Amino acid sequence: MNAFVQHFTYEFKTGLRNPSLLLINYLFPLGFYAMMGLIMTAINPLFTASMVPALVIFAIVASTVLGMPSPLVEAREAGVFRSYKINSVPATSILAIPGLTTAFHALISAAIIALTAPILFDGDTPVHVGAFVGVTLLTAFTCASLGLLISVISESSRATILWSQLIFLPSMLIGGLMVPMDVLPDRVRSFSALLPASHAMELFSGWAYGRETTFNLPASAAILVSSGVLAFLLSIYLFNWDTRNQSRRGHPVLALLVVVPYAIGALLLL
Repeated sequence: MNAFVQHFTYEFKTGLRNPSLLLINYLFPLGFYAMMGLIMTAINPLFTASMVPALVIFAIVASTVLGMPSPLVEAREAGVFRSYKINSVPATSILAIPGLTTAFHALISAAIIALTAPILFDGDTPVHVGAFVGVTLLTAFTCASLGLLISVISESSRATILWSQLIFLPSMLIGGLMVPMDVLPDRVRSFSALLPASHAMELFSGWAYGRETTFNLPASAAILVSSGVLAFLLSIYLFNWDTRNQSRRGHPVLALLVVVPYAIGALLLL
């Protein structure tokens, strides 16, 4: 337990000292938040109704899906994980600690956004604070698990960019963050159901703000929980200590299983 705490503390401090991680965990999401608060609210005053959950999700996705995978892949390529194995550090800790520390950084940015947006930009405060906190934690867990899975299946840091952007860009465009879900065409809405950001945004709208939603909220919560657990378990199963190790327990294509809960939701539960 003491080793786990020390490892967690080291990884957390690294997120503050490393310029790249500091940028993706804090400067990027908070800078985007300030820009959207100043510009988007002036262009579209209705954005204030959804800006808090939208930018909280943005901060979480940016830290976990965009920022976390590359350092883990680079550590594997440098042989860091091989030294961990020699010192009997379990694969679960190697994955869990970066996931926890990155999620913690994302939650700090999310808290700054949630606390300051109503004061600075007249963003709507949640009606049910407990539900808001719960959905935020669930979103952080799901996205952190997805980021870990990306880091495990990526052969190089370049590959992580492709996988991360495959999730990040659609989340921004059709995930309900910038454009309300009920405005999207039916076909686009079905595709957006494949994104964790869409379900998180719906949960925020329904449970934290008491608004009408397009998705089935219990189903969206179940999808985020199941996909988060599945992504973390697949990350452990597919984990590779070294890029030189050609033998692994499963093929990376198994990572596509994480899409199953979203596909079921898109077909049956909307």
